[in-house]
Amino acid sequence: MIPLFINLMIIAITLSILAAMSRRANVRFAPEDRLPMQWGLDGSVNWTAPRPLALALVPLLAGVSLALTLVLPPRPGQEALVVPVTMGLAAVFIAIHALHIYMIGRTLNRQRP
Repeated sequence: MIPLFINLMIIAITLSILAAMSRRANVRFAPEDRLPMQWGLDGSVNWTAPRPLALALVPLLAGVSLALTLVLPPRPGQEALVVPVTMGLAAVFIAIHALHIYMIGRTLNRQRP
């Protein structure tokens, strides 16, 4: 019961952090209709998405992935790994979202005269 509560708290905190990051980025990038989503090795933008979708994609993927840690039962003997795995996933999603927002800002600053 306690690991379930801890898992729920980790997920709630992670989704709150991701939502706050997206809200802040939405204000920062408000003049832009579309934001970069993927870059080539040379730094060129491969494709863009509408701003709301671009900023919501990582939090949505994180919500689905983290919810799976609640729904899918661990294998026998791995019950003690549920909380560490959830914490690891949470940290990775926060880092990915931060990197994506950083890359968007860097690209947009480079495009401005």
